[in-house]
Amino acid sequence: MALNPAQIYDPRYHTFESWACLMCELYGAQNLQIPNAQTDWKLWGNGLNAIDVFANEATPRTDQYDNWFDWAEAMVATVNPATQTT
Repeated sequence: MALNPAQIYDPRYHTFESWACLMCELYGAQNLQIPNAQTDWKLWGNGLNAIDVFANEATPRTDQYDNWFDWAEAMVATVNPATQTT
């Protein structure tokens, strides 16, 4: 049985900048803005949600969350394939 790779990195143990940089690397062809300390996470997240991989999915909107971490965790729960234990 082949496993599907994660589409969103787990945000635990990351700052917004480090997590978002990983996402920029993962989706490099999409030309996401490389974040810095002044990056508005909600605007950046709207850009991530707009790429073709996520645009037609029911991904969580940034305006539903007060902080980036909760939004990123919701993205993981929505997008990444569930793992099965045997």
